[in-house]
Amino acid sequence: MPPILCLGLNHHTAPVALRERLSCSLVAITAQLPADTAVLELAVLGTCNRVELYAVIQPHVAAPKLFLLNLLAQANQVDPAEFMEYVYFMTGDTAVNHLLRVAAGLESLVLGEPQILGQVTDAYMTAVNQHTIGPVINALFKTAIRAGKRARAETTIGSNPASVSSVAIALAQQTLGPLDHRQILVIGAGQMGRLALKALRQRGLSHIAVANRTVARAQALTAAWGGPAYGLDELPTAIANADVVITAVSSSQPLIGSSTIAPRARPLVMVDIAVPRNVDTAVATLPHVRLYDVDDLQATLDESLAARQAEIPYVEQIIIEETGLFATQLSELAVKPLIRDMRRKAEQIRETELERTMRHLGDLDAQTAAHIKHLSQSIVNKLLHEPTLLLKQKASNNQADAYATAVRELFGLPE
Repeated sequence: MPPILCLGLNHHTAPVALRERLSCSLVAITAQLPADTAVLELAVLGTCNRVELYAVIQPHVAAPKLFLLNLLAQANQVDPAEFMEYVYFMTGDTAVNHLLRVAAGLESLVLGEPQILGQVTDAYMTAVNQHTIGPVINALFKTAIRAGKRARAETTIGSNPASVSSVAIALAQQTLGPLDHRQILVIGAGQMGRLALKALRQRGLSHIAVANRTVARAQALTAAWGGPAYGLDELPTAIANADVVITAVSSSQPLIGSSTIAPRARPLVMVDIAVPRNVDTAVATLPHVRLYDVDDLQATLDESLAARQAEIPYVEQIIIEETGLFATQLSELAVKPLIRDMRRKAEQIRETELERTMRHLGDLDAQTAAHIKHLSQSIVNKLLHEPTLLLKQKASNNQADAYATAVRELFGLPE
């Protein structure tokens, strides 16, 4: 059986400018494959941080790495020489282990992040729908998805917030409880502000307003869910309407002082993730106001990442277990064609002999004929039961080749 191959590049090996140029899809690759392609099975995992091809190809291909490299290059209309030095190439057990680590979140930019498992699942479903996978890649991705689910169910690698935005939201939840019906204000539409919005939206929150120097930019962001948009000159009103404020504006001076915040009776959580800070420290003394800055967030973030890193050995043990199960499954796949051929020949013999016997017996009632047919099927199944179990057992012990040769000779089966 040809080995599993993986060719890819990610945030560890290639700059974002290059990853953007190579962010192709399975459809883009298969569209330029010839009818007589050497590709037997193929799946593509593409995210903002990686693009990876998982493939099984014909054994006659002399340079599989170059073959897959050219597939990726042609699909993106990029010269292979421009990215050859940035790719990694894995085969067999190494490729299997890599995908399981990816699905479990061990290879993510943020350790244990949950999105990658969904992306692996999407890659698998796309390949299923495009009919580009067979038994090997199908089993590989199912194993990876199962390993990813186990990692998150049996360990806490994904339980602690591990980004500034996630920590900000977690701190707000600690004070206010669930945020589903809370009014949230994000001040700033730059990179940090957009990341905060993304984190909020991924949690299903929709009561979100945005304030920005350019109101039109704030409106463009809130249009997706119909939230309010404010200019920075409207901050007193915007803050008065909010229960949670996340501020991330690039400014050399604080934008929010004690006078910006009207007296209030309900709690207000303010998370200042800007450097320099957007909120004057005096705000922390106001009644019902809880203020966090980047130092507070960093302490929590360090604790969260340390907690996630402590879970790595437990996740790796899950991967070892799942890799072993996959190896057994792959070995059994190797003898499936032989078992199928053996049973097909036995079935042909059974049908021929049954037809001959029925002719000699003459007219039979339907019930008797059914009993005779069932008897012939039962004899064949019982005769083949032990050889089938033995072949699967020997396959799992890496002895499949020798036994397969013997069985083919004994049963007169073609290679």
